[in-house]
Amino acid sequence: MDTSENRNQKAAGPADYLANERTFLAWIRTSIALMGFGFVIVKFALFIRQITAALGEKVPVPAKGYSAVIGVTMVALGALMATFAYIRYRNIEKQLNSNAYFPSRWLSVLVTLGIVIGAILLIFYLLPNIR
Repeated sequence: MDTSENRNQKAAGPADYLANERTFLAWIRTSIALMGFGFVIVKFALFIRQITAALGEKVPVPAKGYSAVIGVTMVALGALMATFAYIRYRNIEKQLNSNAYFPSRWLSVLVTLGIVIGAILLIFYLLPNIR
């Protein structure tokens, strides 16, 4: 006997596989952007130190800031995001092949929480600079 659940479930088609691939590529683009932004943060602090030395001005530049730590952390988070995106892509592909897709939001929740926590930490880091 055919239940309504079996009747509503259809076999995965090319559109489903292509949607999975587009989603994976969107996560990869996001992770590359995160890594690129982390790289810029690290190099910007170095650029500020070099430009003040080249101009010969006596501008107070902190000898040891947190930009390197923040930048390297963002690069690491971008690499971690790319890894999780690949794992998610493969899991969804296996589910589509077995005609048993179950949506999961853990990667979205993990990335959102990471970004929100990072933003809160950056706000507290930047608050003393408001005059």
